[in-house]
Amino acid sequence: MNPFETCAVVVGLVACATDISTRRVPNVLTGLAVVCGLAAHTLLPSGHGLTAALLGCAAGLAAFFPFFALGGMGGGDVKLMAALGTWIGWSPVLWTALYGAVAGGVLGLIVGFAHGYLRQAFSNIGTLFLVWRVQGVRPVPELTLEHGRGPRLPYALPIFVGLVTTLWRH
Repeated sequence: MNPFETCAVVVGLVACATDISTRRVPNVLTGLAVVCGLAAHTLLPSGHGLTAALLGCAAGLAAFFPFFALGGMGGGDVKLMAALGTWIGWSPVLWTALYGAVAGGVLGLIVGFAHGYLRQAFSNIGTLFLVWRVQGVRPVPELTLEHGRGPRLPYALPIFVGLVTTLWRH
């Protein structure tokens, strides 16, 4: 692992710890990670440059922003992806999002089953697709994180699994 990847892993671990304990990914963590990643890639001789870091940040932000906009994901998770992208670059952060989504699906099934919520979760997904088919893709208030009644998933954990998988495989 190179020093930039190590920094991303540290950011991911801190995000997991805070998300599990407080159900939030702090802005100070993601903001500092972005600023430090931009500076490191710009100023260090082994860095990939400001443009590469900004592209990684933008790709990380774009990867999960639609889920946030639809009310299905917290903003801290989106900012975490932007921060990780700043450190690891646009292509690895997209792989992180893909592997993280798979890990999130598995963890969501486990959490849903453990809370006796799995049947309701699948019913909600069906309702979501029906509403989207009839009315177009938009947030469905009763199914968003803000108004939903289901168990919460600390999504920094699947993002971290996606990050480690990406760094291991690529």
